[in-house]
Amino acid sequence: MQLTARHQAYWRRNLSLTAVLLCVWFLVTFVASWFARELNAIELIGPLGFYIGAQGALIVYVLIIGYYARRMNALDREYGVAEEDD
Repeated sequence: MQLTARHQAYWRRNLSLTAVLLCVWFLVTFVASWFARELNAIELIGPLGFYIGAQGALIVYVLIIGYYARRMNALDREYGVAEEDD
């Protein structure tokens, strides 16, 4: 099945958005936890850097999901492939 130029543009934008958000996910998940040891300079309640990193990561994950949903809804409307609301 041959895709039209409009479909190819839609998928190109979809994949670029996904790639950017995956890079953010990678940075939050792996890079932040790699440097969490440096945040443990002040030992108040234990490994504070790891705790802050874990809690912050959850917040960023929710923000990524919300942004992706809003952006994809706008992209679907722009390209005319949005689902109809009841």
